[in-house]
Amino acid sequence: MNFPQLIQAMKGSSFYPHSVQPEIRVIQTHCSIVFLTGNYAYKIKKNVDFGFLDYSTLAKRHYFLQQELEMNQAIAPEIYLEVLPISEIDDSLVLGSHENVVEYVLKMAEFPQSALLISLFERGELQEFHLRELGEVAANFHQKTNTNDYIKSFGKVEIIQKSIDSNYQATQKYIGIAQTLEQYRETQQFTDNFLTEKQAIFESRCINNKIRECHGDLHLRNICYWHNQIQLFDRIEFNEPFRFVDVMYDIAFTVMDLDAKGRKDLGNIFLNTYLEKTGDWEGLQVLPFYLCRQAYVRAKVTSLLLDDPNIAESDKENAKQIAKNYYHLAWQYTQSSPGKMIVMSGLSGSGKSTVAKYLAPKINAIHLRSDAVRKHLAGIPLDQAGDDNLYSPEMNEKTYQFLLELGLLLISQGFSVILDAKYDRHQWRSPIVNAAEKGDFSLKILHCQASMDTLKTRLQTRKGDISDATADLLAQQKANTDTFNEKEKKYAIAVNTEVENWQLGLDSWLN
Repeated sequence: MNFPQLIQAMKGSSFYPHSVQPEIRVIQTHCSIVFLTGNYAYKIKKNVDFGFLDYSTLAKRHYFLQQELEMNQAIAPEIYLEVLPISEIDDSLVLGSHENVVEYVLKMAEFPQSALLISLFERGELQEFHLRELGEVAANFHQKTNTNDYIKSFGKVEIIQKSIDSNYQATQKYIGIAQTLEQYRETQQFTDNFLTEKQAIFESRCINNKIRECHGDLHLRNICYWHNQIQLFDRIEFNEPFRFVDVMYDIAFTVMDLDAKGRKDLGNIFLNTYLEKTGDWEGLQVLPFYLCRQAYVRAKVTSLLLDDPNIAESDKENAKQIAKNYYHLAWQYTQSSPGKMIVMSGLSGSGKSTVAKYLAPKINAIHLRSDAVRKHLAGIPLDQAGDDNLYSPEMNEKTYQFLLELGLLLISQGFSVILDAKYDRHQWRSPIVNAAEKGDFSLKILHCQASMDTLKTRLQTRKGDISDATADLLAQQKANTDTFNEKEKKYAIAVNTEVENWQLGLDSWLN
């Protein structure tokens, strides 16, 4: 097939059996071309073979377009419509005829490009609520998508290593062009060491069914906010090792994409929403590896544009700079820094979770909320009210022990952590204080306070929250609270959440 001829034909209005916008917009990637006609978008696959992606024959392009249609209809049925043939008849290219087929195209409903999350970001309109909804959507998607023994086999270290090695092999030729030799070697050493040293964690991910048929390319250009809802699209169809992956592989793509755009805070909101919904805090142990991997992959696919004869030189220069930035980000993920720990303390309704949610994006902390931890440990939905057993002394012990162990584990791996619970007893606070004095991490205990009347009002009017606390518990909570001892006072900071602009005091403390 003569692709320049096909591109020219698809730019013309006469090619389509419906009206089109005055100027058809063309978007090219390293492996596909999309034509935006107004009401519909048409996608063809380029005749390329990158090893990890092979569209080099008409049969393969047809097969993978069908795969793309089927996989994406499951998550975005409004967008994905049908695969159509393109035929050559009397020296003209005709859409929809099955006579003398020379190419195939995927027909989709065209949503406004302004609805893409990348477009919202570029206009300064990407808001916290978008990322919270995305976290919920991603969690629901992962909980419903397929897994089986075959899919889980792709979570084995040797399979992951093979995929990682292919990335480095494919990018050697860009050393000195888009990345330095030092970056290349240090990034490769990090991923190799990670796979070698953390094999037990990767095995645990397989055993716990965290290797699933995921999206595979979950960055801001493949997510839209259309018809007042977040929609995922453009799942990876061409390579099973890119789709049969750890759920953290998907999550890392979005977090990395926001990091690359200087909005680590939005990535943090997305990540914490996803973790609270799924309870998959174990996955944080492999997150640094996948963050590095995803940044490197974005660098790789951007570098491939440098070899595309259909790309203008000015666009290649821009691509080279983008690739450089991604290679550098991948390297940055290999550099660890000491984490911080913040312990929330206070009666129910004192604003602990509000303060924690305010702080977490500012310091890129993992927010561990006891209400979510407790319900995940008990195996009940977050929106379901708990019974007396959920708040028994045994369950209290289990919840606080989980918070302690997970918090210390994450701190040891360079994460900052916010432990969000009442922490009203010495028995819960002392192990953390002792660990901080023995270890090498910063600790602060934020004691949230408000008047009893305010606490009662907040609890009586609280809606849509996962906490089961009610106002009639306050008197008992206050009576059973242990005041801070001298050792704890060294770490404690009072936060009056009843005053206007209480955030200003925290901002001053952070700075």
